Order: sequence, then structure tokens, then C-alpha cells
Amino acid sequence: MKRIFDVSKKLLPKISKTEMIALQSGTTSLDRDIMSGIINTNIFNKLNNDLDNIYFSENLEDICSTLQNEYIFDGSINKKVIKKLNEHKAFSYIIPEEYDGLNFNVETQSRVLTKLASVNPGLAVTVMVPNSLGPGELLQHYGTDNQKKQYLPKLSTGEYIPCFGLTGPNNGSDAIGNIDQGILIEKDGQYFIRATIDKRYITLAPIANLFGIAINVTNPCNYLEDIVSEGVTVILLEKNKYNIKNNTYHNPMNVGFPNGTLKGTVDIELTDIIGGPKNIGNGWKMLMECLAAGRGVSLPASSLGGCLATTYGITGYSNLRKQFNIPLSKMMGIQERLHEMVYNTFLIENSIRLTNAILDSGEKPSVLSAIMKQQTTERGKKIIINGMDVHAGSGICKGPNNFVSKFYEAGPVGITVEGANILTRSLIIFGQGLNKSHPHISDIVLALQKDDFDDFDKNFKKMVSYTSKQFIKSTVTGILPTKDKTLQLSQNVILFSNLCNIISLMGGELKRDQKVSGLMADMFSQLYMGTSVLYNKKKYNLDSKLYDICLAELNNEFYHSFTELKPHLSFPLQNLVNISCRTPNKNIITKDDIKYTSTIIWNNRKVNKYIEDQIYAKDNILEKIKLANYEKNIEIKNKLIDDIISVGEFDTELELFPSSGR
Repeated sequence: MKRIFDVSKKLLPKISKTEMIALQSGTTSLDRDIMSGIINTNIFNKLNNDLDNIYFSENLEDICSTLQNEYIFDGSINKKVIKKLNEHKAFSYIIPEEYDGLNFNVETQSRVLTKLASVNPGLAVTVMVPNSLGPGELLQHYGTDNQKKQYLPKLSTGEYIPCFGLTGPNNGSDAIGNIDQGILIEKDGQYFIRATIDKRYITLAPIANLFGIAINVTNPCNYLEDIVSEGVTVILLEKNKYNIKNNTYHNPMNVGFPNGTLKGTVDIELTDIIGGPKNIGNGWKMLMECLAAGRGVSLPASSLGGCLATTYGITGYSNLRKQFNIPLSKMMGIQERLHEMVYNTFLIENSIRLTNAILDSGEKPSVLSAIMKQQTTERGKKIIINGMDVHAGSGICKGPNNFVSKFYEAGPVGITVEGANILTRSLIIFGQGLNKSHPHISDIVLALQKDDFDDFDKNFKKMVSYTSKQFIKSTVTGILPTKDKTLQLSQNVILFSNLCNIISLMGGELKRDQKVSGLMADMFSQLYMGTSVLYNKKKYNLDSKLYDICLAELNNEFYHSFTELKPHLSFPLQNLVNISCRTPNKNIITKDDIKYTSTIIWNNRKVNKYIEDQIYAKDNILEKIKLANYEKNIEIKNKLIDDIISVGEFDTELELFPSSGR
């Protein structure tokens, strides 16, 4: 065993302090069950999706109706927007009631952001940031009592508008790789942190007056060494106290939300560190423990808003728009695109309902949050592109009837922020997930890092026993093909659990082989999305055939990921896979299935209402599409259709050939 211990230490990839903090932050949930080869539907009975119906049906309706066509920011803030948001305390969703906040649960926050995003993506981003990772959340978890009393009530009322600055010119997805530096100094008998701030891509920065800042603090003179640790530190800077410039802005894809820079050299009082001087060097841990909100809630909810509005609108538009004297929705080529849109939209929606319920139960599953961020924004991209293709000329011409292009422009924002999707897929979901979610690997890694042979011996024996059982279980699973889609999902989970054990033999090579890590991330994500379909079916039971088709498509995705993975493994690992992992079932998606899915939103009133309840479809093109789909009077219907298919036309301001007669 001692030799195995020594070899394992050599195989273990180098894990930095910051990586260990990330691995140890948050909790596990269904991700642990999936890696253990289990679909844990028993947890569904303990989960709920409770909604603050009063705010959702009254306050939110007023925000949407008033601001749906308002541009938020074009170098200066639209004061009408801020006034309306403050009127409904839209920056206080996560702040406790004792500090005058609304203290919404995750489900309500998510549903609010989805509806806002369905009508105005820039508005959703503006509301999202103060209610996600930033001063409000960090103060609640780590602030001193005085800091909470000083800032939280004014954040609730909108007197303080916050932003959070982490990214700079030399640190992006590698968040703290070359972050802004600060040095502990003594001046006039007091201690300060002298820092040069250079942040970019900071949402709300141009209109903020309370800046959350992350910097790396060093202490070369060993001041306060009994309480100070060097490292990433999170600080609050008031605009009227520190000379931080926020007078330049970026323009992210014309979406219209405030985003810009923070710059300046300042001497920071230690009382402005969130939590006080004892939290110098603890910033990365603080950020990792709070990051689940942005990844797991805000970005998925915003993506869903655009996807629901696009899928609802385009499927309805396809019933009305005719080419070759038949509706688009009856053309098989169009049906294929609509089918993909409906399928991916429901996957996003189902996974959000499940994730919200898990978060509201008190869990903070960091791996599931990474899955949600990557999957919802990537699938959202496919939905919007398909929507643009079907909308065709109407989709590429600006105008009041073009309800898709704003989502097309906003899509890359969600894909890029909070850890770019390329990084999230290739390194985080499975790379960190294997250490975090596996039932035994994290304990073994910790023992190796501590150089604790006894602990390693105990956990390694558990791992060997577990691995053997999963290997045998996977070998005998799926001997006979099955058409039952839920059973296919269960078989795939068992296969994946065994596959994780095999892939773990790659050791440190896995960190470098991002092709393998990415494909394993895909399979991990597909299994979680499949579990969310089962959850939605149990809780909402919208349409049995729709759920079945979604599971069939997901199981097909798993099949393709698995078959693509095998050639990229070494021969020894391929042999282990060939012995113990049967090729997953592949389903035939029939033409009738495609037609059924592509038309379900307007053929199934229960499904239609389920979507309408989550978007804003009043006094806009979506309402016209709805009215036209249900209108019985041919004359009125045709008038509505003529309005719907009209494209924006703008008067020319210059006569190109004034006298040539051309």
C-alpha cells in the first residue's frame, strides 16, 4: 500500500491553493448521486418551487409594462428606469427584511429575471447584478455588523447602486491570475492598503456609487502579521470617499446595460475590507462560496427569458406566416428547427426549476451551478440562432416587430461572463466535478495533499471496493436494449459512474487532456438535464409525450458523446471501457415526433399557459401573435397577420441622386 501511496502522489496533478478553495467551496447534491450511479428521484418530494405571487403579478407587471421598450443606458442612465426599479425595490431581492430588503427565495428571483429578460435583456442584466455576486451578498455573509447597518438599507432603497470589480486587462477567466495588486502600508500611525485599480467589463460600473473590488494584497513589512494573511481581498469603496474613476464605458453588443471601467490609485482604510482586517487574504474563498448565485440562478434565468420568448413567438409566427401558400409550421424543414427550439427550451426550463428548488432547500452545489451556466447559455444560443433562421428577413431587420434580434445580440454576454463557457466545459464541470462530486476521490486527494498515509489507506480501500462494484454493475447493465427512455437514462447514469472511475486513472493527464474532460462534462450535464426532465414531469406533468421525446433526444446526445470519447482514450482505458461499458441506446426521433414537438406550444393549452406565465406578452408583438393564433374571424386575423409580418421601414434622410433622374 505504501508503494501505491507514493505512486498516487506522483500521479496527482498539482492543485494550487486557489483551486483547493474552489474545490472545497459549496456543497454537493444530485451531482454526487449521478457520479455514484444513482438517479435520486426520492429527493423530488422534498423540493418545492414556491413563488411570491403578489410581487410577480403586480410589481413585476408594472416594471415590464413601463420599461419594456426603454433603452437602459447609452452613455448616461435612463432615469425613468432607475426610478421605476427603486419604486419596486428591484435591487433588494436578496437583502434580508431587517435591512429593508425583499429577501426573495431563489425561485422568485429566477422567475422575476426570466420575465424581465423576456421583454428587455438589458433591463434583466441591470436588475441581475445587484442581486447576484456583489456587495449585497458578500456583506450578508461576511460583513461586520456596522458594515451591514451602513450599507444594506441603502442598497435596498437604491441610494447605493453597487457593482463588483474582479476582471482587469490581465485577468479574465483566470480570475486571479494577474489581478490588481495592493500593498499593506503604514501612514501617520495608521495602516492602509495602497492599491492601483484597473478593472474592465464591470456591469453597472458607470452608474455605481459603491464599488466592490477584489485585489491581491501583499504585506512585505509584516504589519499586523498576527491577523493578516496575504492574498485576494474583497473591499468596499464608496465613490464619494475614494478617487475611483468610473467615467468610461463599454458597449456590450448594443444590449444597453451599463458596463465599464474602474480606475485609480487609492489608500484604502482597513475598515473598508468586507468583514474587517481579519479577512485580508480570504477573498477568494468568499467569492467561491457566493459564486453559485450568478452561475446557478441569474444567468440561466436570463437565458431562459429570451429562449421562452423566442420559442413562443417563432412557433406562433410559423403558424401565421405562409410561403408557397402553406404555413411555415407545416414545412418539414421548419419543423426540424422548431423541434430543436422547443426541446432545448424545455431542457433549460426544466433544469432551472430543479436547480432553483435545490438551492432553496439550502444546498449550494457548485458543480451543478457550473453545469447550469454552461448548458443554459449554450443551448440558448442554438435556440436563438434557429429562431433567427425561421424569422428570416424579419429577424435581420430592426423594427418594432423584430422580437428575436435583441436576444441574438445579448446571447454572447451570458456565454462569456462568470467563467467563459469554453473554460467551464473543458476544465470546471468534470475537472472539478470529479474531485468534488465523486463519493471518494476528494477524500483521497485530501489525504495525499496532507501526506496522510493512514487516511489514504482507509479511503483508498473504500475506493477500490466502490470501483469494483460499479465496474461489475456497469458490465451487466443494459445487456438487453430497451425503448423505455427513463430506464435508458438510469442505465446511462450507471455507465457514467463506472466511466468516471476509469477516467480517474488518467491522474494529472486529465487536466491537460481537455478533449476528454469536455466530453465527460457533456455527459455529466446531459444526465443532470435528464434528471430535471423527470423532476418537471413529477411536479407539473405538462405532456407525457413531450417528456418522452426530450429524454429520447438527451439519451441520443449521451450516445454521441460516449462514442466520440472512446477513440480519445489510451488503449488500456479503451479496453476497460469496452469490457464494462455497453454502447448506450440510440433512439429514432420520427417525423411524427418532430411534428408533435414543433406544434405543441399552440396545440396544448396547458403547455402554452405554462410558458405565458413566465414571459411578458402584453402590448407587444408577442401579444399580437397570440391573438392572431386564436382569432376566429378571418378578416381580423388577416389584419393581425399583415401587422405581424410587416418589417421596420425607416425614412431616408438623404436623396442620393437629386437631379440625375436615376
